[in-house]
Amino acid sequence: WRGLPAVPPEIVLLPSWFPISLYSFACWARQTIAALAIVMDRKPVVQLPAEARIDELFVNGRANADLRVPATKRTPRARFFLLADRFLRAYAKLPYKPLRETAIRKAKRWILERQEADGAWGGIQPSWVYSLIALQLLGDRLDEDGPLAKGFAGFYGPQGFAISGAAGAATQQPGGAATFHLQSCLSPVWDTGLVAMALEDAGVPSDHPVLVRAGNWLLDEQITSGGDWLVRCSAAPGGWAFEFANDVYPDTDDSAVVLLALSPIGLDPERKREALGRGTRWLVGMQSRNGGWGAFDRNNNQTWTREIQFADFGEMIDPPSVDVTGHIVEFLGRMGRRTDDRVVRRALKYLRREQEDDGAWYGRWGVNLTYGTGAVLPGLAAVGEDMSAPYVRRAVDWLLEHQNPDGGWGEKIEGYYDPAWRGRGPSTASQTGWALLGLLAAGEAANPATERGMRYLVETQSAQGGWDEEAFTGTGFPTDFMIRYHLYRDVFPLMALGRFRQMRKRLAAGVEAAADVERRAAQSRPPVAKDGAR
Repeated sequence: WRGLPAVPPEIVLLPSWFPISLYSFACWARQTIAALAIVMDRKPVVQLPAEARIDELFVNGRANADLRVPATKRTPRARFFLLADRFLRAYAKLPYKPLRETAIRKAKRWILERQEADGAWGGIQPSWVYSLIALQLLGDRLDEDGPLAKGFAGFYGPQGFAISGAAGAATQQPGGAATFHLQSCLSPVWDTGLVAMALEDAGVPSDHPVLVRAGNWLLDEQITSGGDWLVRCSAAPGGWAFEFANDVYPDTDDSAVVLLALSPIGLDPERKREALGRGTRWLVGMQSRNGGWGAFDRNNNQTWTREIQFADFGEMIDPPSVDVTGHIVEFLGRMGRRTDDRVVRRALKYLRREQEDDGAWYGRWGVNLTYGTGAVLPGLAAVGEDMSAPYVRRAVDWLLEHQNPDGGWGEKIEGYYDPAWRGRGPSTASQTGWALLGLLAAGEAANPATERGMRYLVETQSAQGGWDEEAFTGTGFPTDFMIRYHLYRDVFPLMALGRFRQMRKRLAAGVEAAADVERRAAQSRPPVAKDGAR
């Protein structure tokens, strides 16, 4: 405990308008901080069994462990936070702390108010685990019908995070111990939206039973209650979350993808119209001051929070990102909004400002520049942006320059911090899909590079119809928490192949129509005499 930075429970007493409060942090961080503040105050100790060895945690041996808390960065602000950490740790040792128990009680209330119907907190593993620990430390019991028991039941339930193989049950080990493999999160809403989009792009009819069932399930998942996002946004609720149950934290990216998926499905017209209207109004209300969209919060961009001593477990804030903004702009374009729309105009200015020097866009939630660029270009096309504009052509050139010799695209996680891997890596199905979606949106269906990319997808498709992909191409926190979405390898190639087929049909129809016009014109011309007179 001496080697850990302070997480003072009193932080929950600070109002949201204060320069630093729980709402200065991203939703995933604030939930973890609130629970950890209780754990840090109680400082539990558990005696390990004799056979448990954790010496490998100490690089130079346990006796030589350096328990000093290091500065996160070498800046004046980081040095100030280091001094503040030393003060808070000294304060924690005082016998009398007037606001401590008040803060603990409020932290517990704050946690309980955010427990979801399935027992989860935030739909992610860290806040769920630490909230369970915090409640147990404050006296909650597993053998009682309460939030602790509900939290554990959800964690190990059929839709929980504790799984073992395909069965989703514990594996019994010799000696009677059960072991679990823990997932960090589940993504059923996100996955369903993407699969529906891929099927639609592939030409599945809008009234197909599979799409209708998926669409009705997604309609049922729309969130019409409030959450933490209301602290900085006054819009009426109407978004979707990532998980089975996470009503407190809907996110704009899921909402945009769900709305894109729902718009063509043959559902009850009135119900769909109301859902699209609520979702659109919520998304517009969540636009940040700079014109972009963050995932869970509006204007959550206080970068200095990254320099606080306990801010060492990944990204601490949720600022706008170009990939989320690109998806939302694409949906707004689907709804008929164009470049003269005020909301779209602000978003386009943000996207132009955020473009990298070499023409690419940074991928916050996917690896990396291929994802960002592949999300922005379809958004620009959907709202009627001039796809011959210089900044758009720079993005197209970047994609063309980073195609691999095998026809695919790939990008390693190391590209987030190592320029040598910027936009480079072994080809993957998902990243090839992203690049092709960008090229198709930019009008490059007839480009030989696009055809090579499509050929790569066709030639690497498995006999079962999908694609193999071991790479982690999804991002939680860049380089700190990476995700392998098992459906990415299938849905994005299918989207690209479907859109390519549609565009080639339109190109062929256009060529045929032009030829037909020329034939009709030729037939209507008067014959030409040998001397050239008509």
